Amino acid sequence: MKRPVVDPRIKFRHLQTFVEVARQKSVMRASEILHVSQPAVTKTIRELEEILGIALLEKEGRGIRISRHGEVFLRHAGATMTALRQAVDSVSQASAGVAVRIGALPTVSVRIMPQAMTSFLAEETGSRVKIVTGENAVLLEQLRLGDLDLVVGRLAAPEKMAGFFFEHLYSERVRFVVRAGHPLLEPGAAIFERLPEFPLLMPTRQSVIGPIVEHYLIANGVPAIPQRIETVSDAFGRAFLRGSDAVWIISEGVVAADIADGTLALLPVPTGDTSGPVGLTMRADIQPSLPLSLMMQAIRAAAADLALLPS
Repeated sequence: MKRPVVDPRIKFRHLQTFVEVARQKSVMRASEILHVSQPAVTKTIRELEEILGIALLEKEGRGIRISRHGEVFLRHAGATMTALRQAVDSVSQASAGVAVRIGALPTVSVRIMPQAMTSFLAEETGSRVKIVTGENAVLLEQLRLGDLDLVVGRLAAPEKMAGFFFEHLYSERVRFVVRAGHPLLEPGAAIFERLPEFPLLMPTRQSVIGPIVEHYLIANGVPAIPQRIETVSDAFGRAFLRGSDAVWIISEGVVAADIADGTLALLPVPTGDTSGPVGLTMRADIQPSLPLSLMMQAIRAAAADLALLPS
């Protein structure tokens, strides 16, 4: 028969008592904090030593000290207590309606968050939800300052990711979008050569995809664009394209619904090289609450459904 991974005789009270005695370096002070008698503390420590087959405490003058084996065990017992406390706290926070503050790029706000929000609301956590949309750099700064709990967007440059943890969800590329019936949709149109003839909506230089778009245009020999407009506003982009011959360079998720219903159309240019990872970014030193964990699960599920759709 296999030996159990953890001896079932070890109870929570054994770990709690040992950790407190080690912290206080005194059975008397530990008994006062734990609200039990000194003989009960001593008995619990002896039970634990018998189960482990080692001495955890040693006499030192009139006091006690932690043995070498006890120091080793303390590190793991302390980590176990901390993990259990965090687990209990994360669940208890749900009843208090802990706020969930999400930063999302425009493409994520359109393509992922509606489905994720529907799933999250079904959990009935009672949590207030705040969703902020903006440039990746701005959202990451808010995350760093503690104004946001999670950012859902593209992976930032390595120097911007210090202190953050990134979880990849899916990859997304940039698209060239125009209104239906645009001149560049005509068969045989020399798209790259004719781009300077039209207003060009571009992501800002500070955005994650800004440098990607710049490099793409240079690689394809696009001349300088006289009518260049930098924006991250998807509302402006849609409105401007309806009444002009502008070309909009934007992440595909932002305009996926517009393409599907025929309001906007894709220019037939290969943009596979512009594909980049989209995922969850969190501070590495933060333990997510239960509501935030549920929101993350909902976002993962929505992203998984998105990956099943034809590109």
